[in-house]
Amino acid sequence: MVTTDDQSGPERPDYFVRSAEMTLAVLLAFTANEPRQTVTQIADKTGVSRARARRFLLTLTDLGYLRSDGKSFELTPRTMDIGASYLANLSLPQVADEHLKRLAVELNETTSLCILDGPDVVYVARIAAPRLLGVSVNVGTRFPAWATSMGRVLLASLPEAVRESYFASLTLQAFTEHSVTSIDQLRVEVEHAAVHGWSLVSQELDDGLRGVAVPVRRGTQVIAAVNVSLQSHRVSAGSIEASVVPLLQKAALAIGDDFGGRRGGVRS
Repeated sequence: MVTTDDQSGPERPDYFVRSAEMTLAVLLAFTANEPRQTVTQIADKTGVSRARARRFLLTLTDLGYLRSDGKSFELTPRTMDIGASYLANLSLPQVADEHLKRLAVELNETTSLCILDGPDVVYVARIAAPRLLGVSVNVGTRFPAWATSMGRVLLASLPEAVRESYFASLTLQAFTEHSVTSIDQLRVEVEHAAVHGWSLVSQELDDGLRGVAVPVRRGTQVIAAVNVSLQSHRVSAGSIEASVVPLLQKAALAIGDDFGGRRGGVRS
């Protein structure tokens, strides 16, 4: 418990502003495991009275760093501004590179990192396996988000209204005989990604090629997706959840942590 009341706590230099310490203590009380907090919870965690905790929570809400449903509070994306200057010196592809390389070695397959840009996924990092695949893909390559495993896990992270607007704008194209051909079927696939935290697209974009993806999170925010491309004859669809998905999730967690995730902080 951190005690931050002005009248108590360890001796500090004359310049020390305890309200600044309290502000940070309140913000840091929100974690991935406890993203929503009540006034009582914050008071207990920071060691101050409920009235004092409430004043800080309401002030941070007015400033846009928190939002409230009237009972509990949670962080808003604006909190990312606090570390933006530091994180601006970090490149997401650069951070991801060593983890993608390790994953490519573990699976002996091509690994990628993608972001969502409008209706498309864009490859921002890619480590190729020493084999020629049917689809020529480089950093900067775009594919329709709906047709890829990366796109589906990224779409799954969007607010429902935004996702529905995306669905309404689509004209589906059959890249292969296995491609999803209806919005209803696509909704099922995206919902699977939302519920299970990973997506498999099997030979929908290119015959003989499967894509598996999981989201990369910085804190609670999905910022990208990690993908592995698998030749269908090398790994059976039934074994992917047990043999591939855990390795993808491990790599995604490491990338998120190294890019400013709350679990381990930003590491240089």
